[in-house]
Amino acid sequence: MTSTSNGYRTVLLRESRREEVVAIDRIAFASAPDPESDAVALTLDWSRTAGVEHSDGTLAGIHASYPFTLPVPGSSVPCSGLTWVGVRPDHRRRGVLSSMISTHFERSVARHEPVSALFAAEAGIYGRFGYGSAADDLRLTLARGAGLRDVAGSAELELRLEQADPAAHVELVHALHAAAGAGRPGWIERTTDSLRARHLTDTAAWRDGAEVLQLVTVRDATRVRGYALFRRKPDWSGFIPNGTVRVLELAALDAPATHRLWSFLLDLDLMATVESPMLAADDVLLRLLVDPRVVRPRVVDNLWVRLLDVPVALAARRYSSPLDVVLEVTDERLPANAGRWRLRTATGPGDAFGFAAEIAATSEPADLTLDVRELGAAYLGGRSLASLGAAGLVTSGHAGPLLRASTAFGWPVAPLCSWVF
Repeated sequence: MTSTSNGYRTVLLRESRREEVVAIDRIAFASAPDPESDAVALTLDWSRTAGVEHSDGTLAGIHASYPFTLPVPGSSVPCSGLTWVGVRPDHRRRGVLSSMISTHFERSVARHEPVSALFAAEAGIYGRFGYGSAADDLRLTLARGAGLRDVAGSAELELRLEQADPAAHVELVHALHAAAGAGRPGWIERTTDSLRARHLTDTAAWRDGAEVLQLVTVRDATRVRGYALFRRKPDWSGFIPNGTVRVLELAALDAPATHRLWSFLLDLDLMATVESPMLAADDVLLRLLVDPRVVRPRVVDNLWVRLLDVPVALAARRYSSPLDVVLEVTDERLPANAGRWRLRTATGPGDAFGFAAEIAATSEPADLTLDVRELGAAYLGGRSLASLGAAGLVTSGHAGPLLRASTAFGWPVAPLCSWVF
């Protein structure tokens, strides 16, 4: 237990305070009590859960984290996944959130997790703590029957439709999800049994009038090659079938499996529209559509990334091209990150995973100056340093270093985390 300002103190939370934690989450997010949903939604690691308590014993705020491995360009890095952040409305504007973020940073650094990531309930909050918006996802609305280009081998794959069942399907879904996302930055796996089970658990409150969760798989003679989780919501307004297919997740090992799954989902009886899950900016579906103009896309921020240990984090990923650059980094909350860092890739050709780099403190003149927020935004390869420079968020004495760094930090596979934690 640590004292903070204004009569508050930081406390580590244990499962004995479960009901208090749930109550904070409900009031912070204006959600109604639902015992069925609460029983499966609370997937916290209690050794990584903390809060801020008022001197009168009231729990004013909560936060937790998951021990993730974050895929980054060409490699992976230990990552502290910040989650369950909530502050009671009657304790806002008193430094509670700032105190919790500081605690999260301290505990993550002590666990040797050089990166933190999160999904932001409100996009305007976390930038001031050094998190950068590092990825986007696309949400598509398609009409039933949207045409797809032919893919050889798709028609020969067998479809199987079942009601999703955590006991029967959790290992299959986990294994296929991991294999389908291999090599994609940001593709975090559900690392605990409770997270994997929750993903396939289906409570009435989560359905919004739709059917129970369905699982469709595609397979050949030897193995399952893809799956989709979806619900159908019927609509008979106007006395015509006008239902919606809500696809929650789709993962496939290859183009024929992807094509077979989407062919099925786009042609279900009594449905008029299909809503996609979170898709990467370079998702295969975008290339398969005969007429991409028929979709209604919406772009949403996906992962936010915060570098907690700049040299370790930068050395953990690979780079698309050779680079020798001095970065001057500002970081108001973690002074150890601030200063000049020389990033230099190894000489000679890279390998299939790109170019490795060494990072060292230096007193040499800076080529680029940027805040840790912008470094986090560019970290997964989905944000261009050049575009951040055009916005005035990265500065350079001349264009050469900025263009070279933008090329090296970029990556040919768009980042995405396919589920919200």
